[in-house]
Amino acid sequence: MATTAKPGRTPSPKTNLIGLEKSEYRGGVSTLCAGCGHDSISSQIMAVAFELSLRPSQIIKMSGIGCSSKSPAYFLNRSHGFNGLHGRMPSIATGATLANHSLLAIGVSGDGDTGSIGLGQYKHLIRRNVPMTYIIENNGVYGLTKGQFSATADVGQSLKYAGLNELPPIDLCLEAVVGGCGFVARSFAGDAKQVRALLKAAIAYRGTAVLDIISPCVTFNNHDSSTKSYPYGKEHEEALHDITYVAQYEEIVVDYEPGTVREVRLHDGPVIQLRKLNEDHDPTSKLTAVQLLEESAEKQEFITGLIYINENRPSLPELQHLPETPLARLDESALRPSRAAFDHLMAGLA
Repeated sequence: MATTAKPGRTPSPKTNLIGLEKSEYRGGVSTLCAGCGHDSISSQIMAVAFELSLRPSQIIKMSGIGCSSKSPAYFLNRSHGFNGLHGRMPSIATGATLANHSLLAIGVSGDGDTGSIGLGQYKHLIRRNVPMTYIIENNGVYGLTKGQFSATADVGQSLKYAGLNELPPIDLCLEAVVGGCGFVARSFAGDAKQVRALLKAAIAYRGTAVLDIISPCVTFNNHDSSTKSYPYGKEHEEALHDITYVAQYEEIVVDYEPGTVREVRLHDGPVIQLRKLNEDHDPTSKLTAVQLLEESAEKQEFITGLIYINENRPSLPELQHLPETPLARLDESALRPSRAAFDHLMAGLA
């Protein structure tokens, strides 16, 4: 669960509610290609953490392998971090959040790390509803290994070094909805305003929040015909709603014409306001979400926004009935069975 400052404090022009400046949310200098969409996403993560007054020490960043999985090094250098094996980040996230459910978990993965070698782990993370924000930086290629097609590459796409892709793409948002994920959204790295709003809502969600962000690879997959490119995204993006995130400690003010705004109240008070734009989409309907994704794929439409949300699913720590004090902070006497309990167990095995 995200931890923010309590209301009532007035920040200075340069600091947030907990007295930190934006510079204190930075990471190392990026080594990615100039113009990479991943760097834009990192910038929005830093901006959101500052605006929500998140304490860096209460955040754990996790990733696997790939260009996307390098990016946690470029934001929140005062946070915990773990760079795991290729496709294995969900297992690490599961263990970390069960051991210490007070941490805010942010995972960054890629279309290869999630959609290929890590697809099974991705599906089980969703099934268990591990409390974390799961960001997929989706560019349709393996940028770190010279531009081979990933599992999300467009069918019929041709690349100079990879040839022709004859396989249909895996829609990672569709996989999430069908798998039971309670928060599924898609955005575009070139749409900073929407990325920030969706990130805030994802962080406030108590279970697995999947945010698939089309993040163009400027080196291997940024030509006009690719649906993962800057030109295609800017020309074809169809936003479902104009999204506004209102934190619990902010005054909730709505200015709209009757019938044009839908509010989704999250479990601990924040509100997502959805102003109708191009689609009259109900994000609380699972069937509608599946239909929307299938239709947009057939039409090669670039649909972005909040696709599906379900506030009723309990998270994995809730299902496991974990105590309020994180397991990592309990002393040995609370974690180990007593001698009498151990003797009773052993007697039952005799």
